[in-house]
Amino acid sequence: MAKARPESPNRLKTIAFIHPDLGIGGAERLVVDAAVGLQDRVVRHGHPGEKFDSIKEGNDGKIVVFTSYCDKNHCFDEARDGTLDVRVRGDSIVPPHIFRRFSILCAILRQLHLVLQTYFSGELEKLQPDVFFVDQLSACLPLLRLLCPKSRILFYCHFPDKLLAQRTSWVKRIYRIPFDWFEGWTMGMSDGIVVNSRFTRGVFAEAFPSLAKARIEPGVVYPCVDTSDVPTGEKQEIWPGKKVLLSINRFERKKDVGLAIRAFAGLSDKDKQQSRLVIAGGYDYRVHENVSYHSELVTLAEKLGLKTATMKNIVSASNIAADVDVLFLLSVPATLKTTLLNSASLLLYTPTREHFGIVPIEAMLAGVPVLAANTGGPLETVVEGKTGWLRPVDKIEQWTEVMAKVLHGLSQPELKLMGASGKARVLEEFSKVKMAERLENEMQRLIQSSRHPVDQTGLVALLLFVGAALVGVFALLYAMLK
Repeated sequence: MAKARPESPNRLKTIAFIHPDLGIGGAERLVVDAAVGLQDRVVRHGHPGEKFDSIKEGNDGKIVVFTSYCDKNHCFDEARDGTLDVRVRGDSIVPPHIFRRFSILCAILRQLHLVLQTYFSGELEKLQPDVFFVDQLSACLPLLRLLCPKSRILFYCHFPDKLLAQRTSWVKRIYRIPFDWFEGWTMGMSDGIVVNSRFTRGVFAEAFPSLAKARIEPGVVYPCVDTSDVPTGEKQEIWPGKKVLLSINRFERKKDVGLAIRAFAGLSDKDKQQSRLVIAGGYDYRVHENVSYHSELVTLAEKLGLKTATMKNIVSASNIAADVDVLFLLSVPATLKTTLLNSASLLLYTPTREHFGIVPIEAMLAGVPVLAANTGGPLETVVEGKTGWLRPVDKIEQWTEVMAKVLHGLSQPELKLMGASGKARVLEEFSKVKMAERLENEMQRLIQSSRHPVDQTGLVALLLFVGAALVGVFALLYAMLK
């Protein structure tokens, strides 16, 4: 039985996570892994695996995840099976969007509602978090500093929201101006900032020059995968005689999944007969883009002469006709993802300038070579020629060439060696233990260092101004759309 670490007056004990929507996606996977990893290190002290309610409250700290939305039928297992203490707050007044518009405004109001609800209900006073871990949306940071002056704030920037927002018209460009400024200002209220890759750190400096001028340089904490149960590497056959070329991504246009379909269509008839392209990923019927993009991908495949099928689980998918070229799997729970990776010969990762990309890591852990875009995060995870290949997204024929090489150009020993190299790299750099260690170090540094001062008078005035402006705009929009 491992000994508990000795108490220290500045030892990290209680952490509160604040995340907008705890669904299924890369950001959500990171939050869940970070919470579980820190729970094992900070609360369990080397005794992982217990459910959160088996620890006596106040005994040795606590990890709590606050979120504005968590559908138990559309979230990761740890968020519903008792591994984590997940509390839904701030979901009773402001909707996620208004007629599929004004999402950022609604997200800000929902996050502020979440913080205010937890504060006035007494939850925050009872928890007394040493550190808040906030990600995706920084709107609540000034409010946290005001309401919880003793707690430190670590903000995890997956990617600047100002660079993700679409600005297809002058109206949207003007609409985004206050939100872009607000993002940079609120982020500066944190005690520390970390990002998911060196690529994102470079983008961060360009996006927020005022923070860079203030010498705020984010640390890098890579996302992780669970390496506690490393796959054996033995391939499973879901469809006898079919090699699986796999794409796992949310059904969003920026993921450019159409690239995988176009490249697959370029294979010879013989290669297509001996393989199947499986496109799986996050799909939420509430999200219009998920629904419309899936429809677009089906149309694209059919125009290229490929036969398609759409399924929701592996049981029905395992019985599809042999002549189906492209299989779409909507929503992928952890067990299904594991099954798909254990059956895949190659992972296709198509997003351009992806800030990190967790799926290539999951594939390498399963011993699957990766073919990814030669931009962004994959440049830091995939090693060319050793754990996979990096190719430009505008050279579709090069993607087709790599697919063909995997299907018939490389021997089984060569593919196994590449798979083993990928697995070794993940175990060394991208494990949950490694990520939790890095996060704990960042948080420990925050609680042991003095907090940079903030003008409280200006802070209160600005918060009141921004709050009033947001409420006024929201009321105006509601009146116009009613």
